[in-house]
Amino acid sequence: MTTLVLVRHGRTPMTGPVLAGWTPDVHLDDEGIKQAASLATRLAPIPLAAVVSSPLDRCLDTVAPILESHGGLTLDIDERLGECRYGSWTGKALKELAKHPMWKVVQNHPSAAVFPDGESLAAVQARAVAAVRERSAAVAEAHGDDAIWLACSHGDVIKAIVADALGLHLDLFQRIVIGTCSATVIKYTVLRPFVVKVNDTGGDLSELIPPKRRRKRARGASDATVGGGR
Repeated sequence: MTTLVLVRHGRTPMTGPVLAGWTPDVHLDDEGIKQAASLATRLAPIPLAAVVSSPLDRCLDTVAPILESHGGLTLDIDERLGECRYGSWTGKALKELAKHPMWKVVQNHPSAAVFPDGESLAAVQARAVAAVRERSAAVAEAHGDDAIWLACSHGDVIKAIVADALGLHLDLFQRIVIGTCSATVIKYTVLRPFVVKVNDTGGDLSELIPPKRRRKRARGASDATVGGGR
C-alpha cells in the first residue's frame, strides 16, 4: 500500500478566466507563490519517497519549495500528468468557450468530449491513471508498501484520477472540486484504492505519516474498514 499525495499547482494569472492548457511560460502569480510555500510547510513533516510532476512551468514552480524542504529528493517529470491538450481552445477565455456547442458536452458528457485539434478527456484519464498506478507500484518496490509519494498536476487531470479511484464514471468527474494548491490523498492497494482526502487546502497532513508497526496486521491491507474504524 503506497500513499499518493496529489497536488494541484498554485494560482497563475490565467487560472480561472483563461484555459491555459499547455501554454508555455505560465508561472505562479504572487498568490500562487504564497500557496506553494504554505503547502510546502504543511508537507514538511511528511517523509516523501518521490516527487513527480507535470512538465508545465506552473507545476514546477509549485513543487520547488516542496523539494527544498525535502533535501535529497530529485524531481521526476512525467508528461502523462500534464494538462489536457485543449487544442484550439488553448488560451481562450472561458466565458467565450462557454458559448461553444461542445461546452455542454464537456459539462454533461465529458467521456465523449474531444477538444478541437486536441485530446479527449477519456484519453487524459487513461494516461494519468496509468501514470499514477505504475509509479505507485514502482515506489512500493523501491521503498516499501508504507511509502508516501507526491505528484503535482492539474485540476481536470486530478479530478479524472479521483473519479477512477472512487469507481465513478468519467461523466461524473465534474462533481469533484480540486482547488489550486490543494492536496488530495489516495492510498493504492492490491485490490482497490482508498480516497483519504480530496481538495484539502489547510488541514494537518501529519496524520499521513505511517505509524510504526508493532505486529503484523491480521487483515489484508486492501480490506475496507467495517463499522467506521477509529
